[in-house]
Amino acid sequence: MKILETKAGQWLIFWTLSFIWGSSFILMKKGLMAFPPDVMASLRISFTFLFFLPFAVRNIHKISRENFKSLLVVGYIGNFFPAILFGIAETRISSALAGMLNATTPFFTWLAGMLLYRSRANIKAIAGLIVGFIGTLGLVTNNPLRFFDSWNFYAILVLVATLFYGINTNELKYKLKDLDALAIVSLAFLFAGPTAIFWLIIRGFPVKFLQSPAFYKSFFAIMTLAFFSSFVALILFNYFVKYTNTLFASSITYAIPIFAIMWGLLDGERILWWQYLFMLLVIAGVYIINLGKIYKVNANE
Repeated sequence: MKILETKAGQWLIFWTLSFIWGSSFILMKKGLMAFPPDVMASLRISFTFLFFLPFAVRNIHKISRENFKSLLVVGYIGNFFPAILFGIAETRISSALAGMLNATTPFFTWLAGMLLYRSRANIKAIAGLIVGFIGTLGLVTNNPLRFFDSWNFYAILVLVATLFYGINTNELKYKLKDLDALAIVSLAFLFAGPTAIFWLIIRGFPVKFLQSPAFYKSFFAIMTLAFFSSFVALILFNYFVKYTNTLFASSITYAIPIFAIMWGLLDGERILWWQYLFMLLVIAGVYIINLGKIYKVNANE
């Protein structure tokens, strides 16, 4: 992509990706107007599967005994289950808060790397994990002044989803280095997509939901979510990483909450001052983590 060969083009793609992913949370909220979380998530995965299907067919010969398990992890842990968890969470928390909590993804990426993939961190990365953890604890409480008895269960579901994203990132980094990114994501949806379609059939889609006055509005919102956030954005991001560097690419994490908050405010959501404060702590933790180095114990693993 020639546009990515210039600095201006790289910044254009940076803000485009931030806007697309930052808009995901309000689109999920609109999708929930007519559909329960499992149907909304299954529709999203099904559409994404269909968008990626031509690429999956082209790369299906690359599935092997060695990468089969990892592709399942990417398909289900990295996409299917987080979509359901975000859907359930947004039935009780605002789309803006979901966007703020999504900023914990790099935090859990490093944590999963250390706990599950034998990565090590220096003092800066560990300090970043601690700062980010404090901010995360603040965001999952309904009232920071009543910290121990005001846990928000639905906010915690988002953290489980971002933990899954973190596992997914490490699986991509350490287990699927021999496949290009487009092949990985298309083949991962080749596994998750049919499961989602099967679940939609079991749930009686679309007949069971046609009577909802918001059916077409929600349907269009989910299709938009799948096309832009799960299909276009993933392709753009793969090229973005290729032409820039991982630090610049990971900094998109800082910009996504800006758009999530913007959409939430436009939709009439209320955001409390202390939520902004704890979100800044999360972002500060991610920034400190990026200053530190986390590396594999054995580079050949």
